[in-house]
Amino acid sequence: MTRWPIALFGPALAALSLAGPAAARDSLGMFASWAAFRDPGVPRCYAIARPLPSSRPADYRAFASVGTWPRRQVRGQVHFRLSRKLAAEPRISLVVGDRRFALTGGGGDAWALDKGMDAAIVAAMRAAGQMSISATDARNRRFTDRYDLTGAATAMDAASVGCARR
Repeated sequence: MTRWPIALFGPALAALSLAGPAAARDSLGMFASWAAFRDPGVPRCYAIARPLPSSRPADYRAFASVGTWPRRQVRGQVHFRLSRKLAAEPRISLVVGDRRFALTGGGGDAWALDKGMDAAIVAAMRAAGQMSISATDARNRRFTDRYDLTGAATAMDAASVGCARR
């Protein structure tokens, strides 16, 4: 399964941080702690959120996203930018409600193992109120990024509809 690089999601973080407008991206709405965007130039659409605030140090600006690339026939692909640089063998674990998933990843990113796992994670996200992703960082310490899932289902729906209109 092809995974798309972090650069695809970087501009959405700027829009979420309100640091300035994300050029060539259409906001499809804010839904509690989640937002949805469409990038008609690619085209792609995605739901995205930041983790809950934390006082611990971070290497990266973390986020969770669910993306769709209609031309590539990719739908509902889950991607996490973690708050810390990962160890060589990071043991990445996602908990969504009462479901657990072992993810793959490297650097500061994590993904589902395949399309089936993407679908299971998205289904769990729609039913749960929170999720957390834990991994081992480059200093061999465990860390966890936590997310509120309020608005996630609506943001994912907005992203899907946004790309269906193309």
